[in-house]
Amino acid sequence: MFFKSKLKLVIMTELIILALISSLFIKHEIDKREAIFASMYDTEKNYIKWVDFDVSYAALNKAYEYDVNSQSEDVKINWIEVLAYLGTKYGGDFSRYKEKHMSDLVEKLKNGETMEAITDGMKHYDYYFEAYSAVLEGFVGEYEIEVPDETSPEGKKWEKKYGLKAFLPIAKYYPYSHFDDFGVSRSYGYKRKHLGHDMMGQTGTPIIAVESGYVEALGWNQYGGWRIGIRSFDKKRYYYYAHLRQNFPFNKSLTEGSIVQAGDVIGYMGRTGYSAKENVNNIRTTHLHFGLQLIFDESQKDGWNQIWIDCYDLVQFLYRNRCETVKDQETKEYHRVYDIKDPVAQYYIKRSIYDFDDDEFNIRVYE
Repeated sequence: MFFKSKLKLVIMTELIILALISSLFIKHEIDKREAIFASMYDTEKNYIKWVDFDVSYAALNKAYEYDVNSQSEDVKINWIEVLAYLGTKYGGDFSRYKEKHMSDLVEKLKNGETMEAITDGMKHYDYYFEAYSAVLEGFVGEYEIEVPDETSPEGKKWEKKYGLKAFLPIAKYYPYSHFDDFGVSRSYGYKRKHLGHDMMGQTGTPIIAVESGYVEALGWNQYGGWRIGIRSFDKKRYYYYAHLRQNFPFNKSLTEGSIVQAGDVIGYMGRTGYSAKENVNNIRTTHLHFGLQLIFDESQKDGWNQIWIDCYDLVQFLYRNRCETVKDQETKEYHRVYDIKDPVAQYYIKRSIYDFDDDEFNIRVYE
């Protein structure tokens, strides 16, 4: 009897110790998480300082399908809100993603619950919604695009759509290979991390504008070789396309300030770079270095406060929308087969007849 009482006492003591250790560990993790979130904001200017975009391809794909399929229903599902809810639930770690978590949320929304009510008390939901919006805002919406039509003299017609209006950066029918190489080491110039996504392919492969925007940078960079930088119209995203082809890197119509629409051919794959001298092939393997920088404040554009995100899952998602191209035998340029009318870009394109200068964006547009 004495032995049993002593055993119970030992077990109870161990359970109490385990409970104390667990509570201390949980408190430590909560304090650690709060410290991380505190470091992600500039307290004076109140803007996001860091984003770790870890949303998986499976989650992107499923949330997108819920959004598109709901457009004909009474309750519209916003895919970014859905992903932000899950990001908050997972602490940004989408290795914890389960499709049931998303379907349960969508079911609540369809049954009349609001996202505001559902996320009430979720302290970091606003952060994840702002951060994920910065990444994905320009990807989905209404647009017009040409589609095949055998009854038309031109063989195509215009069609209004809602859905994915962003494109894979590699043209349709062109092969490429890739893996998740974000953050691996680089040694040219100085030791640094790889802040982009490499897509290996063939020299001359047409490179496609992922999103509509304006050309902010065009020319030679010692590290990226011939490169193009395109800024989204909301100024939150800076797309970087590097190591373009020697001698013929860009679409010749482009200059700094030019407007491009999602799906336009902007340049050609190559292996230039790693040289202070222009037009040099110093990269061993032909590939596109594709990067996506987030900008919440202009002080983050250059210097040590840049925010670059891992694009591997985004690229997998964008594979569902590839732009078909055709070569002009006279100019040797490639152009898209099916044109697009993206409303956000059309606002500026329609003003081109006035040789309009926009002080806000510093965009030059031409007739």
